[in-house]
Amino acid sequence: MNQSKITVRYAKAFIALGKEKNLLPEFHQDAELVASVCSSSTDFILLLESPVIKTSQKINAIQKVFSGKVNDLTLKFLMLIAQNKREIYIPGIFRNFLDYYRKDQGIRSAIITSAQPLNDTILSQIRKILEKELNATIELKQQVKKELIGGFILRVDDQQYDASLSTQLKKIKESLLQTEV
Repeated sequence: MNQSKITVRYAKAFIALGKEKNLLPEFHQDAELVASVCSSSTDFILLLESPVIKTSQKINAIQKVFSGKVNDLTLKFLMLIAQNKREIYIPGIFRNFLDYYRKDQGIRSAIITSAQPLNDTILSQIRKILEKELNATIELKQQVKKELIGGFILRVDDQQYDASLSTQLKKIKESLLQTEV
């Protein structure tokens, strides 16, 4: 079975469990924590991926890392994944869970990239406009890239609107190079 099918099945099962037990918001917080640990701790990932470390040791490590920090059902779910020798898929499972959770709750991700950091008032206005236009809750993240010179790039899910000065200058340059004198 390929990795994608495994991570999707476990993620869907965890979503279904959260809905059944009415613990979906709590599972979301737990999934954020697990995903954060997976993305920030290379040691944890190396532990999960190591063929030398026994499953029982991996389960003990998972318990030590997450015990008291996540819901008991989340901890049991993590241990079940390890018992089934699927622990290397934990990062993908929880990444998929977070994607499914966002879709289920009508949350869309947006990233605004600008040359300078935007203040909270502007970010709030952008979020409100996007929420009204897209009829969804927006998770807005900000990135700063000095090479944009000015303007911004707005990315919502897989769509992008590029209003950066650097892109406009490139377009002008290309059109000038294509025109014949």
